[in-house]
Amino acid sequence: MFASPRFRTPSYRLHKPSNQAVVTLDGRDKYLGRYGTPESRAEYDRLIAEWLSHGRRLPGPASGSGTDLTVNEILLAYLRHADSYYTKGGRPTSEPKNIRLALRPLCQLYGHTLARDLGPLRLKTTRQAMIESDLCRSEVNKRVRHIIRAFKWAVGEEMIPSSVYQSLKAVSGLRRGRADVRESEPVRPVPEMFVDAIRPFVSHQVWTMIELQRLTGMRPGEVTSMRSCDIDTSGRVWIYTPSEHKTEHHGKERPVYLGPRAQAILKPWFRTNLTAYLFSPREAMEERRVRMRQNRKTPVQPSQQNRAKPRPKKTPGERYDTDSYRRAIAYGCKRAGVPKWHPHQLRHNAATWLRKEFGLDVARVILGHSSPAVTEIYAEVDQEKAIAVMEKVG
Repeated sequence: MFASPRFRTPSYRLHKPSNQAVVTLDGRDKYLGRYGTPESRAEYDRLIAEWLSHGRRLPGPASGSGTDLTVNEILLAYLRHADSYYTKGGRPTSEPKNIRLALRPLCQLYGHTLARDLGPLRLKTTRQAMIESDLCRSEVNKRVRHIIRAFKWAVGEEMIPSSVYQSLKAVSGLRRGRADVRESEPVRPVPEMFVDAIRPFVSHQVWTMIELQRLTGMRPGEVTSMRSCDIDTSGRVWIYTPSEHKTEHHGKERPVYLGPRAQAILKPWFRTNLTAYLFSPREAMEERRVRMRQNRKTPVQPSQQNRAKPRPKKTPGERYDTDSYRRAIAYGCKRAGVPKWHPHQLRHNAATWLRKEFGLDVARVILGHSSPAVTEIYAEVDQEKAIAVMEKVG
């Protein structure tokens, strides 16, 4: 299969009139020295490596040259960088998707504008477009930071003058109460009755993850990535150390403590293949098909016994990710007729209960927070204690 011309590496060629080696990069011929010599080959390798590492573009300041870059060209190069940089365990994270959402309004409004002409006023116009699309204040600020970070990266790659990034930094974030933009609703714990209501409508795998989150306060990404090899079962309390977690890139470990109830839930899911994920959508689909066959009231016709598509466009994977886990819960909520909730709310449930029963410091350690202030955000204020105090003093 031939490579697309757009992504083909420029070739080492002979320039006959001068008998020199040449390669064409960014529409310009680069002469490398006498054709066929080790020196010219080495120069070719150096230029190609530099060109690839800078997003298939030669480095160099854009201002004052004949190669001024547009906003679209800068953002395209940055997205290539993001796709290769934001990965965990060989798989892309959600960050490139978030970056694309943030950059889209800028592309629509100023994609063909020269990047060196982008300034604070145009960034504010882009921000206003985000506000008018009904994004909340915190999300608008987050997406503007993504845009500024893209141009910071471009300065580091010598694609644009540093003055562009410095001018964009002058745009301060929207402040609470000082901008005509809606505030996000605080994330609340989900009522336990709404959690229990979806049990008949989700797979055994999804319900097990829900129960574990309620007991331990794990993040959705931590519970979906559980493997036998990551769980230390030597003590009375098992310790699960996720291979990937939110603060992994800061060099921090994230121990999750599994008590007797969590252990009893987990034991049936342990695998002989220690590196296999415990909760598999593929197995959930197979179990669902078996149940459907068992519940049929009429026999399966011979022509329908094997109707699987030979090359389906989409097949269940070996593990859940946060999106598929969230969608499974949303489907269960719809089937159960209860308000939709998402798996991260279960972490708030655990935080509220742990703080109420054992105090802020214990809740902070179990949830894996560095600061007690973060735990306060997750835990609902315990009004019962305030009421009990006021009954005595007020």
